[in-house]
Amino acid sequence: MLRSLSPRRRGLVLTATLAAAAVVGGGAGFVLTRDESPAAPPGTVVSSPGATTDVVPVLLVHGYGGDVTNMSTIAARLRVAGRIVVSVALPLRGLVGINESAAALGQAADATGAERVDLVGYSLGGVVVRAWVADGNTDRARRVVTIASPHHGARLAEQAGAVDPGRCTMACAELRPGSAFLRALNDGDESPDGPTWVALRTALDQTVTPIDSAELDGAINVLLQDVCPDSRIGHGSINRDALPVGLTLRALSGELAESPPATECASLLRLGRGA
Repeated sequence: MLRSLSPRRRGLVLTATLAAAAVVGGGAGFVLTRDESPAAPPGTVVSSPGATTDVVPVLLVHGYGGDVTNMSTIAARLRVAGRIVVSVALPLRGLVGINESAAALGQAADATGAERVDLVGYSLGGVVVRAWVADGNTDRARRVVTIASPHHGARLAEQAGAVDPGRCTMACAELRPGSAFLRALNDGDESPDGPTWVALRTALDQTVTPIDSAELDGAINVLLQDVCPDSRIGHGSINRDALPVGLTLRALSGELAESPPATECASLLRLGRGA
């Protein structure tokens, strides 16, 4: 079908597909409480339970073209677990340059007043988290979880740029495999010392391809189908399905030292569901 369209129209379709693929799973299911304090910068939504079991805040970063509702399921489960949750709304829904999004994440981290923070990034959000950590913040990040993040690029961005470079700029262009941005980010240590790194991916990801792009050298890399072989999770549901939510909760508790075996599938599903 794309071949029958003009080059400009194909570019519009591909870039729109890239944005839609990132947000397809982000339905709202939890109403966060907006913090009206002067310390909260624009673009952050804060949910603070009355008592916390861990004083380290968790910053949640959504995907390309998304918003804070992308992370609502994870936010809800973390809040029940007694964590302070900060959902970061990226400038222009993450379509700006990745370093600009990382700067917004930094403002949100500073606004917490905490010496250290935990971070969870979905899709593009994981690359934004890495950019912020790499910018002199390895000592501030305690635990990092990336969820289906295109650490080494996404073919969809490459296709969009090939059809019409003018329609794939800023973050889209930076997510092309082999882009100058990704070469610089991945040069040397992909998971520098300081935080604990966990990278989740699914074999059924049709947005971040090849799926190994979501791996990080030196991280605890978890393929969902290695944990639950029957898992049918794709890119659009990996931010809210029980299995990745359970893995994220375990990682943020500091109890995930390696990729879990299949014998732990049921317990992780229960954890993710809050059962």
